[in-house]
Amino acid sequence: MQLTALSDYSLRLMMMVTAHSDRLVTIEETARAYDISRAHLMKVAHHLVRQGFLKTVRGRTVGLMLARPPEAIGLGEIVRSTERDSTLVECFGPDNRCRITPGCRLRGVLADALDAFLSVLDRHTLHDLLRNPQDFGIRAV
Repeated sequence: MQLTALSDYSLRLMMMVTAHSDRLVTIEETARAYDISRAHLMKVAHHLVRQGFLKTVRGRTVGLMLARPPEAIGLGEIVRSTERDSTLVECFGPDNRCRITPGCRLRGVLADALDAFLSVLDRHTLHDLLRNPQDFGIRAV
């Protein structure tokens, strides 16, 4: 399983904002720190604001901040908000045309695996990831 770029960049942005909770974080500095597209990161930030993970601050100082404490934001919650399509294989989707579906047990095994993956993420928060922000190469830019 591979997470989408939206999930990857969402987690990175959330880690950056958490690491700098003493100030506002900008899209520009985050894009530079992670060497990712500013335009793409703007879309990611917009999604995270709509989902209630981040707040935007406008005015004289512009930037992003966490909408909740880092210990109240679970990694599973973030990934579920970004991975809308958890169709691992055809039989998970609404247009399933797989001929072996009626007798296949793989679907149940893969569903259990996906549940286990998300369950592990649910046990961790942003706070857990950033006990030592410098370990992630996150620094003021």
